[in-house]
Parts: sequence; C-alpha cells; structure tokens
Amino acid sequence: MKPIRVEPEAKQELAAAAAWYEQRREGLGRELLAEVDAVLAAIARGPSRFPLYPRVARELGVRRAAARRFPYAIAFIELPSVVRVLAVAHERRRPGYWVGRLNAR
Repeated sequence: MKPIRVEPEAKQELAAAAAWYEQRREGLGRELLAEVDAVLAAIARGPSRFPLYPRVARELGVRRAAARRFPYAIAFIELPSVVRVLAVAHERRRPGYWVGRLNAR
C-alpha cells in the first residue's frame, strides 16, 4: 500500500462538497466523506488499477477513481513513494480545472 497525500485544494473541494450535501440532508455530507475515504483506500491498495483520466495527456499519468453514489472523481498521480491526490472534482462542472496543479509541489 502506498501512502496517500491529498493536496490542500483537494481537501478544500471535498470539505465544500460535504458541507453542500449536508445542507441538503443531514448525514448526506458524511456519506460523501465515507465514500471518498473508501475510494482513497482502494487507490492506496492499487493505484494502477484505475484508468487514466480522459482528456488529459496520457504522458502525465493522471488517473481517475470515481465515487459510486456521488458525481465526483478523484484525480491522482502515482509517484515512486506516494500517491498524490490533485482534486476531488465534480464530474459535470469545470472539467479539467485542476490540471494546472500538476506542476505545483
């Protein structure tokens, strides 16, 4: 298993999404957080099992892990010693807005 490093921007995105869902129905935000935790655990167990992110240059190696119940996907890259989570991105809003994060850090 590789350790997961969630970038601050991705943490902010997830917190904002969870707060939005929690406002809609009590407990729904917690359900989103639990689902994302499960997806992150699956990524840690086998990052290469996930497909490359569509419409992102293949040579960048960005992979996509989708949530099942919510319209979110986790964009990540596998580095030698860690998996770097770039975004917890809504699938229908602003596609690819996070690509510039590849050069950071």
